Amino acid sequence: MAKHVQLVSRENLKLAKVRWPGQLGNQLLKALVALSEQYGFSVVTGDVLLLNGGWYVTHAGLLRLALRRGCAGIRVHQVREFCDPTCGRWVFKATVYKSSRSKGFAGYGDADPSNVSSLVHGAEMRVAETRAVNRALRKAYGIGLCSVEELGWSSGTNPGREARPQPSSTKSDGSSNGQPRLRDRLCQLIRQHQLDPTLVKLYAADYCGTAVLRDASRNLVEAFINNLAEWAARDREGLLCKLNSYAQPKETKS
Repeated sequence: MAKHVQLVSRENLKLAKVRWPGQLGNQLLKALVALSEQYGFSVVTGDVLLLNGGWYVTHAGLLRLALRRGCAGIRVHQVREFCDPTCGRWVFKATVYKSSRSKGFAGYGDADPSNVSSLVHGAEMRVAETRAVNRALRKAYGIGLCSVEELGWSSGTNPGREARPQPSSTKSDGSSNGQPRLRDRLCQLIRQHQLDPTLVKLYAADYCGTAVLRDASRNLVEAFINNLAEWAARDREGLLCKLNSYAQPKETKS
């Protein structure tokens, strides 16, 4: 086994025990080792999350995997016959091409007000697109884990799951909804790396698939903060270029 893979595996186990104390049995730890070794998923960058006693991969983690494996491209388009903008219903088809000769791996994603969190109502189109890409990537690379973004939030279709990002969660960082501690971490990163807070918030909302950051679930905000911290430490200039891209639309409109 490559030394890098072993290092990622050890780091994942160490961080997971700190991040989810008392929640990791032997089976979950073994599963995390397998995910680390087979796909190179990283806990620190938010590639995987522990939710309700199970591992879930994130959109960011899938995209990073595709980049590592040399994905040739992803094509996404609306399935117009199943879309109804007036009802907020959207269906997308995504096709992942692992190489230039690949015939493609297709996945579909749908979203409407009944199967997304009330926090992201109005952003169903982006949720559907993300779900389609996630499913296509999971097919292409043989990932059996469901992705966080694919979770249905309707209490009628997914009993018990609505509770995961709810403000009343007792697994937060010591506050009623976990957000004050996350905000503190985000503010610290902004000060430490001298980032533009407005651009960071725009990037965060885009990353989480919400109109504004405050509408994102705690799990997605935490994944974003982990990603931001890793990127800032590794390549601050690249991060600044990414953040500056969110300033351009405003300049165009003015």
